[in-house]
Amino acid sequence: MSARERLKQAASTRILLTDGAFGTEIQNWKLDEAAYRGSLDLARDQKGNNDILAITRPDVVDSITRAYLSAGSDIVSTNTFSANVISQADYAAEHLVKDINIASAQIARKAADEFAAADGRPRFVAGAIGPTNKTLSLSPDVNDPGYREIDFDYLKAVYREQIDALLEGGVDFILIETVFDTLNAKAGIMAAIEAGEALGRDVPIMVSMTLTDLSGRNLSGHTVEAFWHAVRHARPVTIGLNCSFGAEQLRPHVQVLSGIADTLIMVYPNAGLPNELGQYDELPEQTAALVSEWANNGQVNILGGCCGSTPGHIAAMSRAVADITPRGVPTPPVVTRLAGLEPMTMAA
Repeated sequence: MSARERLKQAASTRILLTDGAFGTEIQNWKLDEAAYRGSLDLARDQKGNNDILAITRPDVVDSITRAYLSAGSDIVSTNTFSANVISQADYAAEHLVKDINIASAQIARKAADEFAAADGRPRFVAGAIGPTNKTLSLSPDVNDPGYREIDFDYLKAVYREQIDALLEGGVDFILIETVFDTLNAKAGIMAAIEAGEALGRDVPIMVSMTLTDLSGRNLSGHTVEAFWHAVRHARPVTIGLNCSFGAEQLRPHVQVLSGIADTLIMVYPNAGLPNELGQYDELPEQTAALVSEWANNGQVNILGGCCGSTPGHIAAMSRAVADITPRGVPTPPVVTRLAGLEPMTMAA
């Protein structure tokens, strides 16, 4: 059975849990620059390059991954949000992109498989790819609206390098997350599709949008409805929202997305809103109570956390939704061909 089908099967019986934040968990280790750098000879300071820890301090990444699995995560993500050529250029580590992604995927794969073997419950690995700090839809130069720092084909190639390495490392899904620019997401989607074609197999895609204001739009101006219709053709195994806001602010947008998407809904909000010091104060039980409202309303299939969330938040969510029936995935609509031929069912 494919990973896509195994995930759907698991999600049909209960609400699943993905993991929480890596960045804030890594901060708790209080690593200095030497720890980030390890034995690597790199021209720039590496402190803050969380992704590189997969090869310089794999014990840190492994420990965090296992903490989430112990808390109840059915899905763990690779620590590769910025493991691409564009983002790693800030650290003069572009040449390490393949190594970072393979290593991070292998860490998550090993931990997930060991937990699954121990209790017989399936665990999954999502290869995380972030949006980069570039946008295809908007100009960074206010005096030249038509200017773009990169083009679509370049970004697609950047994503393809990362995706190929994640697949080589053993991930089940490609998670295109924190999407602030829909066109960036489309480049990632195309890269994943092409990677699957090259391997001759299905590469399931997860897509997660991030909102930039409370009206429910991302930076490129798409509402959750418009975003769903822009990516639905790729048959994502999950669609959802993450980051930007806490569960309280995401409530109406989760409701809208749940009502229109004929696939699994995965939402992982921040642990509330940051305080004046940029820290997240929302306690695990508070977050769990908020997301369990979505669960009780039949609006979600997979829950987790983003910025500020911890294994404690995931454990609290796991307890809160343990006995709640998961959202039923709507049947794909039937579209009649314009020529008046037989009806055509849209693939979900």
